[in-house]
Amino acid sequence: MFRSRASLTLVISLVTVAFLVFLFFYMKHQFNSVRTEVSEDVMVEKITSMGKLELVKYSMKDVLEKKQVHTILPDERVLFVAVGEVTACIDLTQVRKQDITGDSSGNTVTVLLPQPEICYTKLDHQRSKVYDVSGVILPSTTQAMIEDIYKLAEKRLLDNAREMKIIDKARENAQTIFKPLLEGVSGKTVVLKFRNPS
Repeated sequence: MFRSRASLTLVISLVTVAFLVFLFFYMKHQFNSVRTEVSEDVMVEKITSMGKLELVKYSMKDVLEKKQVHTILPDERVLFVAVGEVTACIDLTQVRKQDITGDSSGNTVTVLLPQPEICYTKLDHQRSKVYDVSGVILPSTTQAMIEDIYKLAEKRLLDNAREMKIIDKARENAQTIFKPLLEGVSGKTVVLKFRNPS
């Protein structure tokens, strides 16, 4: 009788200990497990019809250095290598019916195109790099200098493309790329002209 009661107590104790060990590991797993949930609510703000014919793209690399010169404290300096591109295009949505005229023989078509424009300037954030920041004491100043150099780099890309006459190159490419395309479609001689700059 005593032996069976001791055996029963031992079995109950083992089951209780096993249950507590299981409960411990289960609770530990629940506390350590992390579930990531992402919710999304997409709204289309604007739909834009694309009618821009890209004619030339300049891919550029520029090394920029910006300094904040101080009288007493050391100069703050950031060195940045900017990689990006500037694209020029013609907005074909601006071509009107009256901009396309034919001659009396019907063999030649004249198309009056809008002036080429800069479509976009894009800084490649993957390949652009801050190489050195020196003389900066506060971390917030470092962040501000880096943000400024990114803005300056984008502006310099645009300025450099203009200095390299990207608009003139777009006009030239319209004659070599777009004109043959129109002639192939129409089967006529095409003369491309540009509107006077406004």
